[in-house]
Amino acid sequence: MVPDVSKSITVDVPAAEAFALFVEQPMGWWPEKHVFVADRRSITIEPHVGGRYYETDVDGTEVTWGTVKAFAPPHRVVLTWRVGVRWRPLYSDVMASLIEVDFTEVDARTTRVTLTHAQLDRHGEIAEAIHAALDGPSPGETLTKFAELVARSTSSAV
Repeated sequence: MVPDVSKSITVDVPAAEAFALFVEQPMGWWPEKHVFVADRRSITIEPHVGGRYYETDVDGTEVTWGTVKAFAPPHRVVLTWRVGVRWRPLYSDVMASLIEVDFTEVDARTTRVTLTHAQLDRHGEIAEAIHAALDGPSPGETLTKFAELVARSTSSAV
């Protein structure tokens, strides 16, 4: 059994705003080197259970990263993570792990965002390598970029 990897960060916005930024602006927090297309133009998270999250190339090519398994604004979104050997896409959820993102209100203006890569053992023979790649210092690149997105959005709103 490969353990989950969980990281957290606290951001200075209400949970509803943090959730909306995460779902509506993935280009603002998604690491640039995590791509399946040649020249990414956009990333879309369809805001409902059963929806896809995918990236689109400048030529219109789409590659699906996974499926929305839970969508409960402003508290939780769960996505499958279709990453295979050599960090190439998988084309179904059969061997996909989960990305669970929880938004916990600390107070009316502060939210704890916890991102967990769960069920990594579903990746089979590469599960331990994936765990090792993800299990660095917290909050990690994704949540650091998310905090930067939150900071930019709040400074532009002032």
